[in-house]
Amino acid sequence: MSGDWLDIGRVDEIPVRGARTVTIPGDEEIAVFRTGDGRVFALLNRCPHKGGRLSQGIVHGHTVACPLHNWNIALATGEAQGADSGCTPVIPVKVSGNRVLICRASALKAAA
Repeated sequence: MSGDWLDIGRVDEIPVRGARTVTIPGDEEIAVFRTGDGRVFALLNRCPHKGGRLSQGIVHGHTVACPLHNWNIALATGEAQGADSGCTPVIPVKVSGNRVLICRASALKAAA
């Protein structure tokens, strides 16, 4: 893979309907989620509302509920759903074989 992509591990290391975190330079965390239908998404691990760790939230469908105030964040867009407003940076992710890769440049930019 190109140097623009960071290999963060195997797909099966991410729990179904759960998340794992990856720390990037600058000590910022990226939350990587796997949905019930097997899709993989990555977001900055911070709710736009109060900064809750999204990796500790409950994944349902293609959203995650912030563990602090139950805001629902769309995994594909980072947008808060319903009447809530705000956005969490989305990190491009792809699966190659059984490996999960995140876009290094986007992760660093989101953390800045």
